[in-house]
Amino acid sequence: MVDGLSIKRPIGVLISGRGSNLKALIEATQRPDFPARIALVISNRPDAPGLDFARAAGIDAQVIDHKAFGDRPEFEQAMTEALQASGVEIVCNAGFMRLLTAHFVQHWRDRQLNIHPSLLPAYRGLDTHERVIAEGTRITGCTVHFVRVEMDAGPIIAQAAVPVSPSDTPEKLAERVLQAEHLLYPHALALVASGQVRVEGERVVGGWHAGESMLFSPEPDAAGR
Repeated sequence: MVDGLSIKRPIGVLISGRGSNLKALIEATQRPDFPARIALVISNRPDAPGLDFARAAGIDAQVIDHKAFGDRPEFEQAMTEALQASGVEIVCNAGFMRLLTAHFVQHWRDRQLNIHPSLLPAYRGLDTHERVIAEGTRITGCTVHFVRVEMDAGPIIAQAAVPVSPSDTPEKLAERVLQAEHLLYPHALALVASGQVRVEGERVVGGWHAGESMLFSPEPDAAGR
């Protein structure tokens, strides 16, 4: 605590597109009691709309175009240098559409978060909502996890469940899952930035508050049938 205020840990956010999760993180970090602040936003695409969210909030937003570098290590080194120059302690992937090398992942190990639109380890990869509907899954959701070299893998920090409706299209389902993402990502970041959770082996420990709520899809009737 400094002068009665919580110390906010500096974070960096990596984006490639519209930045809706970035916007949710910006709004959360603007709260006085939130344990993190966004020190830097990096986009690998110059035309990413999310850059405008950052700049409108007065956040340093930089373009590090992957096309300007000879290979991935050079690109990632430029990102790391920018993040370190801004004092970043935690990195959040928010719609960042580039695969990362083992060197980058190891450098930020247990300090880099990612959000994925499924209840991992189910439905890793792309076309998540199409696959959920095609396979008749009744409950899906989203997951925030620490990044590992394998895509959509790593210790799970937090998850949110979303029921699948018989009338869902991939677009309708994606919108509802995205609403959950906007709540889940700030929650997970707060757990990490505040030190409430830590990684032991390949599991996250701490931050657990037992609840009694259950999600059914479809819901049973009053008789429990």
